[in-house]
Amino acid sequence: MKKILTLIFAFFATVAAFAQNDSLFTRTELYHPGDYGSTNYRIPAVITAKDGSIVAVTDKRKYNEGDLPQDIDIICNRSTDGGLTWSEPYTIAQGTGYNHGFGDCALAWSNDENGLIAVFVGGVGLWNSTPSNPIRSYKSYSYDNGQTWTEPEDITHFIFGDNCVIPEHATWRASFFGSGNGLLTKTGRIMFVAAIREGSAQSLNNYAVYSDDNGVTWQVSGRASTGGDEAKVTELVDGRILMSIRHGGKRWYNISEDGGETWQPTTSTWNDITAPACNGDLIRYTSVNQGANKNRLLHSVPKGTQRTDVTVYISYDEGETWPVSKTIVPYSSAYSSLCVLPDGSIGLYVEENPAGEMGNYLTAFYNFSLEWLTDGADSLDDDVVEENTSSDSLKIYPNPASSVIKIDSEGLKKIKIFNIKGQTVKKISVKDQTVVEIDITKLAVGTYLIEAVDFNGKTKVGKFIK
Repeated sequence: MKKILTLIFAFFATVAAFAQNDSLFTRTELYHPGDYGSTNYRIPAVITAKDGSIVAVTDKRKYNEGDLPQDIDIICNRSTDGGLTWSEPYTIAQGTGYNHGFGDCALAWSNDENGLIAVFVGGVGLWNSTPSNPIRSYKSYSYDNGQTWTEPEDITHFIFGDNCVIPEHATWRASFFGSGNGLLTKTGRIMFVAAIREGSAQSLNNYAVYSDDNGVTWQVSGRASTGGDEAKVTELVDGRILMSIRHGGKRWYNISEDGGETWQPTTSTWNDITAPACNGDLIRYTSVNQGANKNRLLHSVPKGTQRTDVTVYISYDEGETWPVSKTIVPYSSAYSSLCVLPDGSIGLYVEENPAGEMGNYLTAFYNFSLEWLTDGADSLDDDVVEENTSSDSLKIYPNPASSVIKIDSEGLKKIKIFNIKGQTVKKISVKDQTVVEIDITKLAVGTYLIEAVDFNGKTKVGKFIK
């Protein structure tokens, strides 16, 4: 399988290298204070869906900039052209007044073919919450890459409060999710991080909240931090889970050796990242497990001691150090969220104020290449790999294609289609068919690799362009 993934990346590295250049840097504004009758917008979250579209989620803070229990809607926009243009907003969760709003949304892939899952909170807010009248936690699914969403479903009883399924958590007072990216692990576990208010004091601790049945039921990990706040997780190449934790000063982190169920007794500190107490984001960019020659993680957070200068950092050693960084927003800026586009470029959705004032933010989406981020010191073109020429080629036609491809499939058992990041976007079981037709209308424009396995266990590969 590793050889196949190497071949996958060999195909995609050529395409990504062609797409990336020093001038690839765009900025598109999504929301300004006052748009659509709302005084403010905050709390960005962004993810690349399985069809390559970009899904951005935002708090629509209708009457003021305050957190819950204010009247807040969670709204969604999609882009199918790399973030240059965006759809009109549509609503995931509709606030209906004070103490009845929603906010702080986090996004992850679900285990469904075109699936996303959103988690968020609603109601009385963090500091008014009690075990008997708690701030509520919710989930919502999309089965069409973010175009529509299910009605919010309450999952509070899995986490804390009087009705919690975990008796030890019945006295906890509040919980909310760190907005931005969640995580779908290679085992299919869905994971987010909650900031938990365990007692009456105004202090928060971090716990992972995870599901092994695609979000039907949820479990809570052991404590990952004492005195933390919004936090993010990503999976390391060896299967460990890395958590980055909001903290003023040197950024905190912790590591789980068992898939996020337990954590090291104390947090550690990154000397490379100094930030104010502010939410940021942490995602996987490339990995040797997906055929790249380098492991790369990305982290976004304001730089320094104030909510200014949102910066993107790169780690090449699985989060031990962050030696490369570049400031993307060189003025007042705060919360941010990251994604990787189908062409291998990087997306950043961020709240900012070009006038230099704190607060009263607009939201903007940035798109830039790895070459631009590293001033030419690194690029996906550096991931040169040897192609595996021992595998037979698939016959795929028409190629390029816009809506349907056909594959000669005699003797094949199963087929997978991968995008430029090495992520599986389609799985097909072959049933005694000599030709398989595959609908690709929902896939983003780009290059894809197909891996097929026959009944003898032999692998064939091919690529197509949409």
